[in-house]
Amino acid sequence: MVHKIDLYSIFIFLGIVQAVFLCLFFFSKENRKVQANFFQGIMIAALAACGFEILLCYTGFILNVLWLVDYSESFAFLIGPSFYLMIVCLIDGKAGSKWYLHFIPALIWLGLQVPFLIQGNAAKYNAWVGAYHPPGLSFVETESFFTPQYHSEFILAHLTIYVFLGFWIILQAFKGRNQSFWRTELEAFKKLRSSLLQVLIVTVLIFVVKLVNKDDLGDHLFAAYMTVPIYIISFQVVRQSGFFRQPNLSEPQKYKRSSLSAEDQKAILEKLSVLMKSEKPFLRPEFSLPDLAGQLKISTHQLSQVINDGLGKSFFEMTAEYRVEEAKQLLNDQPNIKVEEIAEQVGYNSKSSFNTAFKKIVAMTPSEWRNLSEKQKRG
Repeated sequence: MVHKIDLYSIFIFLGIVQAVFLCLFFFSKENRKVQANFFQGIMIAALAACGFEILLCYTGFILNVLWLVDYSESFAFLIGPSFYLMIVCLIDGKAGSKWYLHFIPALIWLGLQVPFLIQGNAAKYNAWVGAYHPPGLSFVETESFFTPQYHSEFILAHLTIYVFLGFWIILQAFKGRNQSFWRTELEAFKKLRSSLLQVLIVTVLIFVVKLVNKDDLGDHLFAAYMTVPIYIISFQVVRQSGFFRQPNLSEPQKYKRSSLSAEDQKAILEKLSVLMKSEKPFLRPEFSLPDLAGQLKISTHQLSQVINDGLGKSFFEMTAEYRVEEAKQLLNDQPNIKVEEIAEQVGYNSKSSFNTAFKKIVAMTPSEWRNLSEKQKRG
């Protein structure tokens, strides 16, 4: 048999490679401490595992590794639960103490597969031929083998249940915080909406493919689409990274050659203060020194010099102070809003970063400050 290599196979392969790098990122020691990252990593790993088997079967390379036939069936039962638990963590901050119960169906299916998985290559070969009907190949004689039936139907029902549950709690979260599903400006809600739509489209596409194709002949279609969310997540990770906002080592040397006079620095500081108080650009998560310099119509190194010399602090320290002051006002005015949402409203992508900055400036955590403020109000 000649191996099939086309645009579908290349697209799926590149998506799997990208998924491996994302898993390394989400499962790293620091990132996996955030439960939402941990479950998103599981979801990506499960998608990659399913996509890899489809790639092998679609291209015919499965003939070289017949022991991998149907290996990913149990992984498919991880996609729905990991998606749902990720959503729960994004909304409530944690998944609960018994989150592992959601993965029991995957273990049950794996147990049912054991009799087939320990079969020889002839049984695996026949299973592949029976599913994909590769041209020019026929069954070989072998002892009858057992394999769990109706996998596609079970996984579709399982995935649909979790998509529905995720959809329900997301709608409740939007409703509870008076946010429009399509017009929200908060990053956490945008991520919730994006995650739901991606998984929903994958589920619908699987339904359509399975209705049109009796066997697994169309699996490459939704396998190709499953790589799209992987690329989207990769873009989001890069966009939210601080890599492109790193200060450079040449700035201190530029200060020595700066032509800014004392009057110029004073004028820029006044303009900076007005801008920060009136437009509050620091509330944007992507707020950066180059962005602020562009708004003030001066160079980046001039703005850095003005902040360092005029305020005696770095750009990041200044930003943190403005954000913390804004957070204090919100914590005081909105006692029923969670700290995580306050953090997002003032420009932080994670609660831990917000807590660190807040405690460094105020000498107490946001929750402690809110409790103290409420006690002072009651007199």
